[in-house]
Amino acid sequence: MARKGNDPFSVELTPDLIVRAYRAGIFPMAEDADAADLFWVSPERRGVIPLDGFRVSKSLRKTLRTHPYAIRIDTDFPGVIEGCATSGTERESTWINPEIRRLYGALFTRGLCHTVEVWDGDALVGGLYGLALGGAFFGESMFHRRTDASKIALAHLVDRLRAGGFTLLDTQFVTDHLRSLGGMEIPRVEYETRLAIALQQPADFFAIDRPRTSGAAETPED
Repeated sequence: MARKGNDPFSVELTPDLIVRAYRAGIFPMAEDADAADLFWVSPERRGVIPLDGFRVSKSLRKTLRTHPYAIRIDTDFPGVIEGCATSGTERESTWINPEIRRLYGALFTRGLCHTVEVWDGDALVGGLYGLALGGAFFGESMFHRRTDASKIALAHLVDRLRAGGFTLLDTQFVTDHLRSLGGMEIPRVEYETRLAIALQQPADFFAIDRPRTSGAAETPED
């Protein structure tokens, strides 16, 4: 267990330690929002969404084409993590405690943690956050305050990762919600193999935002 405080046997939690843990296939969690400690997790079966297997229903496809929301990237990390801790999450209780907020806030400042945000005017109505390392994206949590807002954020994330050359979208666990979108579980040893390959891949989280070069082929919409 990783701890803060005066315990002489505790491990100091730093952003660098978090990055090393992810590279080793491990991630931190807290028991609940009030917990002072974090613990390390490496599931026997890991949740992933294959980037070529993201499942879009007819209704979601229509929503993606007609929704009135604006998608923004990396503009409101505090708002996104607050939303993930309090609104429309896939868990009955949150594991996002003050230490998680501090560490991932520092990683956001470093440009390693990113947010995908869904805005209705001046209101943040959904989104997600996670870490990008090499060609791997580690999804941490998502939320919604409007119907399908978290799905819209996830669909945009998948498009962004595909455009940027990512090869792994890690969801840690698989909920029924994620399974309906193509999420699946793979054994830890298979995950570690995929992770090692992805970490060596060059990727660009912002590639989708860059102007296309002259003469680039158009990619047809789904």
